[in-house]
Amino acid sequence: MSEFQIHTFPNGLQLVHQHINHDTVVSHVGLIINTGSRDETPKEIGLAHFIEHVLFKGTKKRKAYHVLSRLEDVGAELNAYTGKEETVITTSFLNEHYERSIELMADIVINSTFPQKEIEKEKEVVIDEINSYRDTPSEQIFDDFDWLLFPNHPLGYNILGTKAHVRKFAQKHVFQFVQKHYQAHNITISSVGNINFTKLMFLVEKYFGDMATGESNKTRLAPEAYEAVDQQKNRRVYQAHCMIGNRAYSLIDEKRVAFSLLNNYLGGPGMNSRLNLGIREKYGFTYNLESNYTALSDTGHFSIYLGTDQQYLQKTIELVHKELKQLRDVKIGPQQLKKAQLQLIGQIAISEESNANRMINNGKSLMSYGKISDLKTVNAKIMTVTPEMILEVANEIFEPKQLSMLVYQ
Repeated sequence: MSEFQIHTFPNGLQLVHQHINHDTVVSHVGLIINTGSRDETPKEIGLAHFIEHVLFKGTKKRKAYHVLSRLEDVGAELNAYTGKEETVITTSFLNEHYERSIELMADIVINSTFPQKEIEKEKEVVIDEINSYRDTPSEQIFDDFDWLLFPNHPLGYNILGTKAHVRKFAQKHVFQFVQKHYQAHNITISSVGNINFTKLMFLVEKYFGDMATGESNKTRLAPEAYEAVDQQKNRRVYQAHCMIGNRAYSLIDEKRVAFSLLNNYLGGPGMNSRLNLGIREKYGFTYNLESNYTALSDTGHFSIYLGTDQQYLQKTIELVHKELKQLRDVKIGPQQLKKAQLQLIGQIAISEESNANRMINNGKSLMSYGKISDLKTVNAKIMTVTPEMILEVANEIFEPKQLSMLVYQ
């Protein structure tokens, strides 16, 4: 795998490419658009996600069928997802189809016509998606918890929106949002594949070169001061669901690395996490138990999720707080820290083995930091974390008075 090659075009569009060896026949290209649900106004709740759906419903030169078939006819894949701060469109294809992929993505983001007939049909699809989430308490509780951490703020919005908002969307709303946010300065193209960088730049210039630059100063409403909240909702559930958490560090906060390490040690995917060993393995109380940390451009959020039988709920919550108190009061030992560091380094390396993941991560990194750090640099940062740093972030984020809790019973 080569070093990263980066270029900024005259219209502000950014391109990052990482060349893969000649033995790999599949390449990946993605558009990371610096726009998500937090960029919506109160009348636009759910619109960023809705646009992700209707982007594929026709362009000035293609009907919906031809958009979908353009890559699938050659066995390639076209996908998209919407987050709080980004919309991502990805393609995976055989190396010889680079131009086909780039041309289609340009056609979608520049020339989509958003027919009203297709908008009306897609409303029902999105409403079904909303209903599906509402039928899945283990997923809906994450969205409801966001509202506790960021009340009356776009970061607290459900990415899918509400049925009422979706039903009101019209073609003019879609065009207004796209014209405002889908501009060259707001887009990073990321490529991981077997293509010469000069040729790749030529293809991107060919199909994206005429894209409007747009305004370069993106402003986002900062969250107001936060106060912890305890809330219980009565739901028709067989299993109790609980979220405990707090706001956390942003993407540019120097404490982010230490807290990422602590979160992974506490309740990451490893079966040897503190929460898993101290609750699931020791008592058998829970099937689902995890902690999550997401860093955003100007803030972040941390949460612990658990699902357990009603009769074990209170005891499980007490055990969670016991683990958090231990991490606030007792400095992690050198051996424990070294194991936690090596575990996180290994997990990141395995994730980076996926070229599709690498493509998205490269694009997000360039968009957020203006640069990309290789694995060696990332690993070095992880290894600089000290027990004192872990103790400091534990006391800041796990402060009991700052922890909110949401329970479905």
